[in-house]
Amino acid sequence: VSVSDPTDSFLSSYHYELDAERIAQVPLEPRHSSRLLIVEKDKDHLAAARHVKMWDWQEELRAGDLLVVNDTRVLKARLRVKRSGGGVAELLLLEPHEKSNWLCLAKPAKRMRPGDYLWLEALDQDPIRLQVVSNDLTSGGRVVEFPSRYWNREIMEELLDRYGEVPVPPYIESQGSSDGDRYQTRYATRPGAVAAPTAGLHLSDELLQALHDKGVKQARVTLHVGLGTFRPLEREDLRHLRLHSEWVEVSDEVVEAVLKCRSIGGRVIAIGTTSVRALEGAFSSGGGRLKPFRGKVDLVIKPGYRFGVVDGLLTNFHLPKSSLLLLVSALIGRERLLALYAEAIERQYRFFS
Repeated sequence: VSVSDPTDSFLSSYHYELDAERIAQVPLEPRHSSRLLIVEKDKDHLAAARHVKMWDWQEELRAGDLLVVNDTRVLKARLRVKRSGGGVAELLLLEPHEKSNWLCLAKPAKRMRPGDYLWLEALDQDPIRLQVVSNDLTSGGRVVEFPSRYWNREIMEELLDRYGEVPVPPYIESQGSSDGDRYQTRYATRPGAVAAPTAGLHLSDELLQALHDKGVKQARVTLHVGLGTFRPLEREDLRHLRLHSEWVEVSDEVVEAVLKCRSIGGRVIAIGTTSVRALEGAFSSGGGRLKPFRGKVDLVIKPGYRFGVVDGLLTNFHLPKSSLLLLVSALIGRERLLALYAEAIERQYRFFS
């Protein structure tokens, strides 16, 4: 897709109206029973969308196609804390900083100043003392010091399992009603995300097995979903858009799987926008070749971007004016995407996570 339409560069061009009742509040069971809108890659953009169920997706895929999934696992990253001056506050743990310091979003942030102590409390658990180290200008968050042993995601998960809650998106009203298992993909193995890579929530064990039996391959990347994925965009001019970076790993095995898929004429299909950003981020850092990558990615994908790896995408319906809407527009065109969203609203599809 090339930028021929200057309005692609304005945030307001990615707005659409959605009634609150179209926002899915409760997940369907089984996972593969959600509805699926299928759009073909075509030259003239006139192919009609087809409407099926997620279970039927196996009919669309062929032996030799490669699904690339994001195996990140959502942490219980929402922490309730007591401030030293009294009063309850909240931290959303984002990512490790240095030593046992972690970058957190804070609420109310104004009441948490560098040097302040916070106490982490939970039922049947000893209180743990934390300290605000500094303000973080890029995220608007706070760098918070935890006890020295909590320096990486794996060890931190132990603490979060005892003290934290799964940070379900704010538009889901029944907060805390589920144990959080349903808000993990079936292949979530690597702790580190603060939100689920939600496209994968529709893949059940049965559907994954059916695809495997058909000869559809699977490869796993890791992108720990953070601020870069879920933070709303604010500036109207998108030409110089920057996103908060997120931690990504694309292994040798993934690169080999993509090359093999290409060699036999298969299609590389990303499960979710985070898998797209992981693959394309590794491609970009490899100077236009897909190479193994481990580190931070802040790649912006918007109309005009030329995809180096991804042929197809399974994704949810995204929030208006979000970076995710820009990414999908880069794949199929903004006007076509908004027309498809209008059709989905008319047909009463369920939106968001």
